[in-house]
Amino acid sequence: MSLNIEALSRAATEARGLAMDAVQASQSGHLGLPLGCAEMGAVLYGYALKCNPDKPRWIGRDYFVLSAGHGSMFLYAWLHISGYDLPMAEIKRFRQLHSKTPGHPEFFETPGVECTTGPLGQGIGNATGIAVAMKMAAERFNTPEHRIFDQHCICLAGDGCMQEGVAAEASAFAGHFGLDNLILIYDSNAVTLDAPATASQSEDTAMRFKAYGFDVQTINGQDMQAFLDALNNAKENNNGKPKLIIAHTLIGKGIPEVEGTYKAHGEAGAKYVDADRKALGLPDEHYYVSKETYDYFAAHKKDLLAEYDRWEKTYTDWQKKNPDKAKVLEDGIERRVPGDLLSKIPEFPKDSKLATRKAGSEALQPIAQAVPLLMSGSADLHGSTLNYIKDGGDFTRNTPGGRNIHFGIREHGMCAIMNGISYHGIFRASGATFTVFTDYCRASIRLAALSKLPNTYIFTHDSIGVGEDGPTHQPIETISSVRIMPQIDVIRPADPEETAGAFAAAMEHIDGPTFLALTRQVVPILNDLDVKLRREGVLRGGYIAKKENGKLDLIIMSCGSELQHALAAAKELGDGVRVVSMPCFERFRRQPEKYREEVLPASCRKRVAIEAGVPDVWYEFVGLDGKVIGLHRFGLSAPGPEVMKEFGIDAKHVVEAAKSLR
Repeated sequence: MSLNIEALSRAATEARGLAMDAVQASQSGHLGLPLGCAEMGAVLYGYALKCNPDKPRWIGRDYFVLSAGHGSMFLYAWLHISGYDLPMAEIKRFRQLHSKTPGHPEFFETPGVECTTGPLGQGIGNATGIAVAMKMAAERFNTPEHRIFDQHCICLAGDGCMQEGVAAEASAFAGHFGLDNLILIYDSNAVTLDAPATASQSEDTAMRFKAYGFDVQTINGQDMQAFLDALNNAKENNNGKPKLIIAHTLIGKGIPEVEGTYKAHGEAGAKYVDADRKALGLPDEHYYVSKETYDYFAAHKKDLLAEYDRWEKTYTDWQKKNPDKAKVLEDGIERRVPGDLLSKIPEFPKDSKLATRKAGSEALQPIAQAVPLLMSGSADLHGSTLNYIKDGGDFTRNTPGGRNIHFGIREHGMCAIMNGISYHGIFRASGATFTVFTDYCRASIRLAALSKLPNTYIFTHDSIGVGEDGPTHQPIETISSVRIMPQIDVIRPADPEETAGAFAAAMEHIDGPTFLALTRQVVPILNDLDVKLRREGVLRGGYIAKKENGKLDLIIMSCGSELQHALAAAKELGDGVRVVSMPCFERFRRQPEKYREEVLPASCRKRVAIEAGVPDVWYEFVGLDGKVIGLHRFGLSAPGPEVMKEFGIDAKHVVEAAKSLR
């Protein structure tokens, strides 16, 4: 295939000009990648990507992920030029308050942006997850007569992305699972932010990725025909291998004073822009795009829309002939879940003594039947986290319709890939590991919260109750540290029935992630509390587990495995004591003020809380006059009950704290 080199070269020059002008005007940003990769952007958006600028979320499109998110003006320039709803006024507001052109790409902020990228390497993980979801969708919904999913995920990354560990985890995963719909473009410009790349890397990247199982091509990234040929080869070669295109580029091309050096990475070249724009042949007018370029991309857009119309006819025919599949797909796109999820989970026997991880496993099965696009993965811990979907099959290169993913010992990669599955927009992603390993994947969890992705984290072994594994595996500060992260629900259920409520709550929470913190150790089922009260109480985040007799004098709060101690202490303390279960602070905060006052009346200032973790976050509800029984140190290696006793996590200490209050 041949290109209109003249038209695309002109567009590349003008895209460089937009980046120069925007970075110079804001005195902030990164010029290196937008200038160095302009030719590849021209080929992608002017020829190669299957997309619909009028319907950026079209499910049949190719996905383009800019993993090197600092080069955001590359993406914004091409989205504007190619006809997305990103007017020049927004280009001129680059990095300004409430603009659609923030410093790093943000999901749902800008039409055509597929992922929130910025922390390096995350986009490679996201693209891997998108490729997984594409494989799943093709297997689930394509029929011999109708191929509605036939697409690729293309990711542009730089040296920084390739050095990050999360990229290595995701790439090893992609190679093992044969994601031949993933095309990774490595902008190899031999420069990092601080120095030439040789200061910090000397590996043979091509050999590394061949070892992962990738097909590798090496090209001059500023030769448009060579890039298109490599891209077409990658798209057409369905050989069970993901693709890496190593594209050698000149960073900061167009600003001779800094190009090819690490100074070109950021805005150091901005002060030379005025003179260098002229050298590129750009007019004095800033933010200039020629009529010829707009006309070229308008004509290309007509071709894209014609291709979309052909796809839509196929899709409409598929819908008519496959109404059941169409309903499942539509529900996935709209994030619909049944309104009666709780009723689908059988009540647990009254004599149950289960760890909440085991109760979670039992709650997961009917939920998986009710939500057919829910997938479940684990970081090599299905046997401990117990989140395997029975009869769901395994996701493999030969069985991409499987619902269980073996992520391997790759916690960070797992959570970045989960984000990609959610960004794809059809499947519900869930994944599991031990709670303490949250620290291995926190960056990905944070981005899920920032992007409001409906991921479910099924994290078990939630406290010092882990016991003999010792302090390395006993989370002390972990749950509280996730609670202070915005836009994520942390639910720590107390018994099997609360666990049922927690899993239903996670599925119903569609505008942000949910973190389920579950026990390894057995907990008693709280038979003195009504089943409906416990289940629905979790949905509200907090509820009155035991009402006081007579005048309210004291409120005891807890969650998780320590709620049993709050109830036992209340029984010993007698009348006037209320026990409040607080499995999810975030859901409780979202309740109407009237409800929150009913549960925690301001008039009662005598309050005690107990949790086997750092206590600080509880003071929001306990108040400065109250007391919190918790931990200010790491755990110990011993049987769980002995560790709890050693640290005073029991009813006895709740009673003592209550009696000490005036």
